[in-house]
Amino acid sequence: MAGDSSGGTFTAAICAMAKDEGFDKISHQLLFYPSLDLDFDESRYASLRENATGYGLETWMFKPHNSFYLENGADPADPRVSPIKREDFSGLPKTLVITAEHDPLRDEGELYAERLAKAGVDAQLERFDGANHGFVVNFAWIDEFARVFETAGKFLSE
Repeated sequence: MAGDSSGGTFTAAICAMAKDEGFDKISHQLLFYPSLDLDFDESRYASLRENATGYGLETWMFKPHNSFYLENGADPADPRVSPIKREDFSGLPKTLVITAEHDPLRDEGELYAERLAKAGVDAQLERFDGANHGFVVNFAWIDEFARVFETAGKFLSE
């Protein structure tokens, strides 16, 4: 399974739910600059402050963008809403997390990869320096960023 940004939220949540329900057919999860923590307290991650404005995705946008389900009762403390809040990361699929240096979501993606690895999951992390949120769609034609497709392809073929 693969997803970018909020699609990474869904991918991580579905992989965890599948594992919890005994479905073990998901071999890989590929997360491009994922949103994994819907508690938008800016003190939680340095990247929320460092990259708050000027790089496309801005920290102030998170609440309005996610209001469609947060205002309908979704609890940011629930790991199905914020996959990083999961207590047990063991047994999740092999994972590649792609982050961007200038992304407010960078630190939560990197922490997620770290937690997976500590739980014994084959987890890889690749940060793209100089990149911002959405670079796969918007700037993949730039040589330094085009290698994201090689990285993802290699990961999926392993």
